[in-house]
Amino acid sequence: HMKLHVLRHACFLLDDGTHKVLTDPFLTGNALAAAAADQVEADFIFVTHGHSDHTGDAQAIAQRTGATVCCTVDLADGVFGPAGVRVQVGNLGGTIPMPFGSAKFFQAIHGSGVPGCLSCGFIFEMGGKKIYHAGDTALMTDMALLAEEDIDVALLPIGDVFTMGPADALRAVKMIRPKLVVPMHYDTFPPIAQDPAAFADAVQAAGFQAKVLRPGESLEL
Repeated sequence: HMKLHVLRHACFLLDDGTHKVLTDPFLTGNALAAAAADQVEADFIFVTHGHSDHTGDAQAIAQRTGATVCCTVDLADGVFGPAGVRVQVGNLGGTIPMPFGSAKFFQAIHGSGVPGCLSCGFIFEMGGKKIYHAGDTALMTDMALLAEEDIDVALLPIGDVFTMGPADALRAVKMIRPKLVVPMHYDTFPPIAQDPAAFADAVQAAGFQAKVLRPGESLEL
């Protein structure tokens, strides 16, 4: 059974019963994190870009667990390769085959925190499901391309200020047309405080399904 565990901010753990895939593990220093970095197990860690609230504990978790960090070539060259952790690289538009299925690097409009590095999101095929982790991004018309991907779950930032806010995230939902939307990247810091329930209500009023998951909650897909 495919499960989605919420660790907060942009950090999720995808578990198909055999493989554990962790995203953007910002746990240390995150008051809303559902687990400490030394409590999390992972086989693969996907990092969308080089800002500290996304690279977070990736290096420490990879060193402790032996997990492979998956990211763009430039992020690997600038951060994870020099740290001595195992890396698997790709770049925007590319799909990498994985033991759990595959992961496609999808474009995101956002800064990177590392010179020469592009931000991205990921489309995971895992456990018979497709999960789109948008990373940190502004609204972009490229999201309309995702309607053809038949996304089961879209993990979308709603915090505003540094990413798209609730209004633009709703516009993104209408382009992506996922089966389910889960908001992320909100409330961690005062500037990105939001009302996720109001966003979920707006998504459902537009004819789509949404679910707000608290830190530590899980969803069976």
